Amino acid sequence: MSQDRPRSVARLEGSVRHYAWGSRTALAAIQGRAHPTAQPEAELWFGAHTTGPSEVVSNGARWALDTMIAAAPVAMLGPDAVGRFGPQLPFLLKLLAIERPLSLQAHPSAAQATAGFRDEQTRGVPVDAPQRTYRDPWPKPELLCALTEVEALAGFRAPEATRAFLEDLRVGELQWLVDELAAHGHAALPAAVGRLLRWPDDDRRSLIATVVARARTVAAAGGAHEQEARWLTVLGEHYPADPGVVVAALLNLIRLGPGEALYLPAGNLHAYLRGTAVEVMAASDNVVRGGLTVKPVDVEGLLHVLDPTPLPLPRVTPVPIAGGYAYPAPAEHFALEQLVPGTDGLELEPRGPEILLVVGGEARVDAEGVSITLASGQAAFVPADTARVRLSGDGVVFRATVGAATRA
Repeated sequence: MSQDRPRSVARLEGSVRHYAWGSRTALAAIQGRAHPTAQPEAELWFGAHTTGPSEVVSNGARWALDTMIAAAPVAMLGPDAVGRFGPQLPFLLKLLAIERPLSLQAHPSAAQATAGFRDEQTRGVPVDAPQRTYRDPWPKPELLCALTEVEALAGFRAPEATRAFLEDLRVGELQWLVDELAAHGHAALPAAVGRLLRWPDDDRRSLIATVVARARTVAAAGGAHEQEARWLTVLGEHYPADPGVVVAALLNLIRLGPGEALYLPAGNLHAYLRGTAVEVMAASDNVVRGGLTVKPVDVEGLLHVLDPTPLPLPRVTPVPIAGGYAYPAPAEHFALEQLVPGTDGLELEPRGPEILLVVGGEARVDAEGVSITLASGQAAFVPADTARVRLSGDGVVFRATVGAATRA
C-alpha cells in the first residue's frame, strides 16, 4: 500500500449489492444516477467487510478500506476499538432499497456465530459457497432507520394476538397451531415453526392457497387484522409453495415513517417488506434463512438461533441531540445519529472511526486542513486519529460510530 494514503477524512465509495428484492430506481435516485438501472440494486455498503469492502478515494487514488485498516489498525480504529473488537471495523453502514420482501431470517448471537464459523471452516465449506451460513465469526444485531415509509415483519407477536389472527383466518389445517399457542404460549413457537417449515412438499401449495384465500377475505372485510392479511396475500403470491408464508403470520407487522427506527437483537425472526432505509449493524454477513427466498434455507440452523420470546414492537425512540437525533440501541458494535448541520455547522466530538453518509442535500466535512463536499448518496470515512471534524451544509447526514462498551 502506498505511503501516501489519506491521513485524515476521505471520501468512501460504497459497494453495490445486486439482489432480486432490490430496486432499479431508489439507490440510483438518491445518488443522482441514471435509472432504471440494468439490475436491481438492493444494498449499498459502506464499511470494511471482506465480502464487499468500500474504497477510500483521495487525489485520484484508491485504497480498499480493509487493507488500510490492516496496515494501521490503531491509527484507523483507535486503541479502544482494537482492544474490544480486534483490528477490524466493527460496524457496517448500508443504504437499503426494498422493492420486494426479503427472506424470512434471523441472525446468530456472538457465541453462535463463533461456533458456527469454526464448524464450517473445519468442514471446509468455502466462505463464498451458496450453502455457507457463517461467513464470519461475528453476531449481527441491526438498527434500521426509515428514509421512506418502511414495513417489516419483526419478532414474534404475543401468542394471544397471534391466536386471534389465526382464528380470524379460520384455516382448518392450522387449528393445531391455535391449540398449541393456547396451551403453551410462546414456548410452543420453536416446535411450531419447525413443523411449518417441514410441511410435506406435496401439501404445501394447497396449504398456502387456502391461507391466501382466507387472507383475502379478511383483508377485504377490514378490521383489526386487515394489514397483516394483505401482506399474507402478497407473500403467498410471491411464494405459493413456501410455508414461510404461514410463519410470517406469527410475527409483528411494523410500519415506520421517515426518521423512525427499529432495532433487532440476535435470534429475532424478521423480514423487511418494502421501503428505503439506512441500516447499521455489526460488520457481519451471517444470515440464517427460513423461507421466502430462492436462496438456501436452513431449517435446523434457524431453529438453533431462534429466540421465541415475544418481542414488543421493536421501535427505537430517537433522542434529540445538537443538530439532530441519536438512535440509542444496546449494541456495542455501533451507534447511529441523524444530523442536519446547517450553515452554522457542527463540531463533532471524536469517537473512534466514523462513517458519515449524506442522504439528500449536500454536506461539507472539514478535518485537519482537508475539506470534502459530499452529495446525496456519498460518504466519508473518518479515521480514529483525526483530532477535529466540522460538518456543515443542508444535507441529512447519518453518522455511524462504534457503540459504547457494555459494563457488567
